Amino acid sequence: MSEKIVVKNLVKVFGGHPQKALSMLKAGEPKDEILKETGLTVGINDVSFTINQGEIFVVMGLSGSGKSTILRCLNRLIEPSSGSITINGTDITKLKDKDLRVFRQERTAMVFQQFALLPHRTVLQNTAYGLEVKGVEKKQREDKAVAVLEMVGLKGYEDKYPDQLSGGMKQRVGLARALSNDSDILLMDEAFSALDPLIREEMQDELLSLQQKMNKTIVFITHDLNEALKLGDRIAFLRDGALVQVGTPEDITNNPANDYIVKFVRGVDRSKILTTGDVMKKPQPFITTRDGPGVALRIMKEHGISSVFVVDREKHLKGVITVDLAVESRNAGIQSLQDVELPQGPVVREDVPIQETLGIIAESKLPMGVVDDNHKLIGIIVRGSILAALSSDKGGDGDA
Repeated sequence: MSEKIVVKNLVKVFGGHPQKALSMLKAGEPKDEILKETGLTVGINDVSFTINQGEIFVVMGLSGSGKSTILRCLNRLIEPSSGSITINGTDITKLKDKDLRVFRQERTAMVFQQFALLPHRTVLQNTAYGLEVKGVEKKQREDKAVAVLEMVGLKGYEDKYPDQLSGGMKQRVGLARALSNDSDILLMDEAFSALDPLIREEMQDELLSLQQKMNKTIVFITHDLNEALKLGDRIAFLRDGALVQVGTPEDITNNPANDYIVKFVRGVDRSKILTTGDVMKKPQPFITTRDGPGVALRIMKEHGISSVFVVDREKHLKGVITVDLAVESRNAGIQSLQDVELPQGPVVREDVPIQETLGIIAESKLPMGVVDDNHKLIGIIVRGSILAALSSDKGGDGDA
């Protein structure tokens, strides 16, 4: 992945003449002492991270942790006190006013918690507003807005006004307005926090679906861990303006950096985070189509199992043979499993969330195979390994 945004040693001190506060920070003084001596508030304290092209990067923390301050520094709605923010190779902290305006208009778009729609404008006009500010001709901007509104599920609502929409619809308009600008970076500040739980979940699903098509670089701010785990390719945890940990959802839940993160992840539903690749076992034992039913019975007896996977020479999965089918085939004088019609058990890819497999595994009488893009057997899912992973207390999440 290519680096899209690189933040280095970012500091934000609120208040005039921050130099003394910056000097105290360099000397290792805590922010409480700085506030006491200077009256200045340290909002962001020496934060560094990198965001990759096409990544959903979630910044997570409690109120006052500095997450929204970081987001606004990324387009200089808030001026950093020191440090650098490099986007597409350009340090935006050095941009003059004219170039900064162009950067905001062309490279970034924001979606806020409060919908920020203009009440006297229709849905279409609100969606096209950013293009209007850019000076795009009316028909062109409206055609673009219509296409984006259809993308977010608002086709037919173009002539409605904000007060005629539900909360979820208003947020879809806000998202459509941001997308209509064709900015490659989307900044989302608690974008779904004001929505009811069910609508919020719908919007999360909508964002993930849109991201599959658009491949934007998205910086998403939230205080909700479940939302962060669902949306984030990686998550950055903030506390009191300092960066505590950056990692994938699996990293965060399985290897929390300290007790602060442990408290967050305790009680997390691990079935929503773990994938089949996390819990699968090596594909052993298995046999090939060249083997006969006698070999299958011997393997099952040696391993104490009642079925075994069958693959071809290149390890493409061909099916499963059960003990009953093996006995029947042997008694019929069959010499090779190539001559046996093998039942097909459930098959998944290794990136499928465990949550999506629980019902399948519970209902299937055959074991589940994990295959790659070429349908080669790379793993086996058994109930015991899933239960062990879900009941793991690693990371302090106990019996979640």
